[in-house]
Amino acid sequence: MGSTYDVPESNVDVLIVGAGPAGLMMATWMAKCGINARIVDKRGTKIFNGQADGLQCRTLEIFDSLGFGHRVWRESNHMLEICLWNPDEKGIIRRGDRIPDTIPGISRFQQVVLHQGRIERYFLDELKGCSDLEVERGVVPVELTIDVSNVENVGACPVTVKLRHLSEEEATPKQSATSANGQAVQDGLFRSNLTADDTAELLKVTQLSSKADTEEIVHAKYVLGADGAHSWVRGQIGLRLEGDSTDYIWGVLDIVPITDFPDIRMRCAIHSANAGSVMVIPRENKLVRLYIQLTTTEKIGEGGSKADRSKISPQVILESAQRIMAPYKITYRKLDWWTAYQIGQRVGTKFSVHERVFLAGDAVHTHSPKAGQGMNVSMQDTFNLGWKIASVVKGISSRSILKTYQSERRRIAQDLIEFDRKFSRLFSGRPAKDVMDAEGISMDEFKKAFEKGNMFASGIAVDYGASMIVAKRGDTSDQGDGTDVSVKDPKLRVVSDQSLAAGIEVGKRMPSVKVLNQSDARPWHFQELLPSNGRWRVVVFPGDILKSDQKKKLGEVGKAFESADSFLHRFTPGGGAFNEVFEIFAVHMAPRQSVTIFDFPSVFRHYDEVDGYDYSKIYADDASYHEGFGKMYETFGISDKGCIVILRPDQYVSYVGPMEDTAAVNSFFETFMLPQSHRNEPPAVGR
Repeated sequence: MGSTYDVPESNVDVLIVGAGPAGLMMATWMAKCGINARIVDKRGTKIFNGQADGLQCRTLEIFDSLGFGHRVWRESNHMLEICLWNPDEKGIIRRGDRIPDTIPGISRFQQVVLHQGRIERYFLDELKGCSDLEVERGVVPVELTIDVSNVENVGACPVTVKLRHLSEEEATPKQSATSANGQAVQDGLFRSNLTADDTAELLKVTQLSSKADTEEIVHAKYVLGADGAHSWVRGQIGLRLEGDSTDYIWGVLDIVPITDFPDIRMRCAIHSANAGSVMVIPRENKLVRLYIQLTTTEKIGEGGSKADRSKISPQVILESAQRIMAPYKITYRKLDWWTAYQIGQRVGTKFSVHERVFLAGDAVHTHSPKAGQGMNVSMQDTFNLGWKIASVVKGISSRSILKTYQSERRRIAQDLIEFDRKFSRLFSGRPAKDVMDAEGISMDEFKKAFEKGNMFASGIAVDYGASMIVAKRGDTSDQGDGTDVSVKDPKLRVVSDQSLAAGIEVGKRMPSVKVLNQSDARPWHFQELLPSNGRWRVVVFPGDILKSDQKKKLGEVGKAFESADSFLHRFTPGGGAFNEVFEIFAVHMAPRQSVTIFDFPSVFRHYDEVDGYDYSKIYADDASYHEGFGKMYETFGISDKGCIVILRPDQYVSYVGPMEDTAAVNSFFETFMLPQSHRNEPPAVGR
């Protein structure tokens, strides 16, 4: 690396490269878990227009757990219905069907749209409210090395990154597009896959700049590359994406439309007879996003290669939309943003090296945006990873859990690419003229794929395979991406009994209905009780505790949890039920007015000499005065014999088992958590 004399050096627990949604999700986890982190981005400013916009149900649940879901819900445009437009026998487009945009009942949220800049603002506001962590803009990494001999030293900082600070001019992306009426408009081509990465150009420019000597060296325990499809971090660690690009080119316009098309405020999939396809996405503030099929690379590019971006403009994209949507008219006076892209479906060969440098988002998977998955899946990558790294840095968990990131999220990416490959083919293809038209796309097949894809696209279908943190039956490698994430000591492996709660599926996120607080009768959605703060939850469903056998079993659970050799005492600072690692809940099905909190063991109602009892951990599955009856036991098939459920810090279900087997709970945590005596040193001191 050459001499580092006079170059400032510092240590940090986690360095995040890239301040898009995936990087900001990671930063938010770090802030909420008290981890010393830095986040840098080569761009000198955040996004104000365009980019990704679709937010699926699961993403909104996650935002709610982070504290700003209500802001997104209020400001976004809600997507309630999809209209399918297809050519009739004369080739004229007509509305053929309507289907719900979100499958009714799968979540307390429905799909919405809101531009990426607002979402990033919510993250930044949340960071400001809970930490002093800020995005350092105009900072580009120029060198990354890993001390391989030190990667298994838990407290070490084996990753060294040299950072260079750019001037404001250097850090501003070049944007030169104008709208058809001469209005200057921001475009997204600098982020498009039709444009080469500009990192190398930035570094070349800074070498000639007066600020070129403004460098520093950062020694990090962990590094995250959330720096997009052209990922610099991915290149530095020698990883690559595998897959193909299709020959379909799509343009995107964010406009306030002037049109006689009747469903312009509905999400629409429009197939023309022979002019291509359009997807209509109604946005906030009267905006509408149009995803418009332009042509293939053979027609726009040179000899079938990557498209020539100089031949793509807002006017070209609009004219294509006008051909597809004819006989309806569409134009605009206001253009907010535009871009173009070539559909490519690729997945990273690996998601990390040495479980020290990780990749997330577009850095490890790329696909078309029409299914509304890109930003959602990217943020869910780091929502999966963040709590795991925080847990390791704080000495709560062993480094072994970090392998589950690749096992879980690479499998999701592979499933996404397979879905997107089929969906893009159906969306981009020409409609079949009749049943004998083998080259055309069946519109019935398209509708079925759309409906099936709705569950996948919602994010609710994410199902993590067996591992040390998901107590499922079967082989861990088969259920993930092939990474070995098994429990190393077979005697400690526990397996869930799914029959005790059929609707609380191990490997999936905890579903939600309303339950009542035992102490004050207030109704809460169960998911609202699970904020993203790094804690594991152990939830006891004791059934009807007015029944003597269930009351007795509940008492035995309380004794086991409070015993000196329980997980609460072995893996938490000072032991006991009130700590930063675990929360213990009870949700019973006795009539709420027939019991009090004192019918429950003390582990569910922690007592403090100053603050008195904790009234926030005992809930009743009963009817509220004003908000109905969630019927949690009935809705999720919870046995009246009761059960114990373990929930991860990201709200995914780790284990379902009988109340009688509290030893299984201890064994589950023993496979990856570190006893107090084995905790590593405190997090690295900041700069």
